[in-house]
Amino acid sequence: RPNGVWVWSRGEEPMAGRFPEVEAAAGALPEAVLDGELVAWNDKVLPFSQMQRRIQRKKVGEKLLREVPVAFLAYDLIEYQGRDWRARPLHERRAALETLIADAGEPALKLSPLVDAPDWTALAALRADSREHHVEGLMLKHRDSPYRSGRVRGDWWKWKIDPLTLDAVLLYAQPGHGRRANLYTDYTLAVPDGDGYVPIAKAYSGLSDQEIGRLDRWIRRNTVEKFGPVRSVQPHQVFEIAFEGIQPSPRHKSGIALRFPRIARWRQDLTPDQADSLAQVKELLNAYGS
Repeated sequence: RPNGVWVWSRGEEPMAGRFPEVEAAAGALPEAVLDGELVAWNDKVLPFSQMQRRIQRKKVGEKLLREVPVAFLAYDLIEYQGRDWRARPLHERRAALETLIADAGEPALKLSPLVDAPDWTALAALRADSREHHVEGLMLKHRDSPYRSGRVRGDWWKWKIDPLTLDAVLLYAQPGHGRRANLYTDYTLAVPDGDGYVPIAKAYSGLSDQEIGRLDRWIRRNTVEKFGPVRSVQPHQVFEIAFEGIQPSPRHKSGIALRFPRIARWRQDLTPDQADSLAQVKELLNAYGS
């Protein structure tokens, strides 16, 4: 926008002031609206856990600025030269975006890299390496496509890698919100550790309405204790959790945090002793942690 920069995090408060290097670099751009993402960057994308260190601070000190530099990774061009560019084909928007970023010459402004593959097999191989680059997959766009928003299907495709998964046991439940305020739909899941269980994630989605109803009735019949709206239950139900990443976390009792956990399926074929243990989850952390 004229005379300043707005930095927004989707669904959250404006984050202006938390990323001074990006805001200063954006001043080198002409008036324009870009689609992109703030990422922790040091010659390549850093793990999301590093980005969280910046997000969680409203005031960023010099030490953190040095340890976790942040860049704006530009994906697309929405407005430029006082005009709406969304209806123009991608190859035109990309060419203009490349010129904008190159002319700015600012290290905190990056252009999203293009991938080159001769066929689907080679493209799939590039996608398979996504986790090593701390990304979730490939974004495929038809070169003649307009700018898309929302969940429109057709000439844009987010080709994500398969999520990581583990089996965990339901330990606590509490009511949801809105039309599900009278149902237990918010679940705390745990993994066995010695003679007890350690919470590993909270999940709010993934079950069908029919499954939610069945589980709600089971929770009410098998409540052990009540803590306000929260109920602890018998450790009996096992669920497969899918998640996008795993990282160490001193804030959690397990020492581990999962990124975007959700229920993949209700494992009624498993007993609690067949769930993944904390030791097995730590093996996942060692293999895929960021």
